[in-house]
Amino acid sequence: MFFKRKQSIKGSYDREHKKPAIRASICTGEQVGGFKDLSTGAFEEVMLIRDTADLLVFKERYGIEGDIEKFY
Repeated sequence: MFFKRKQSIKGSYDREHKKPAIRASICTGEQVGGFKDLSTGAFEEVMLIRDTADLLVFKERYGIEGDIEKFY
């Protein structure tokens, strides 16, 4: 009644102009998954990644296979 099951939301991104990336903080270790624009280098934040389960959800939601670039 009070708690609803999380729905799996499928997302999409422009695969020609953006690539998946993880921005990590050196000080706190916080990681944010998102997409980096190939032409400008701008980063679009999508979700907070706290552990490997969140990383798997991020990859599944956007259909990402393989490793994701991490930058600081």
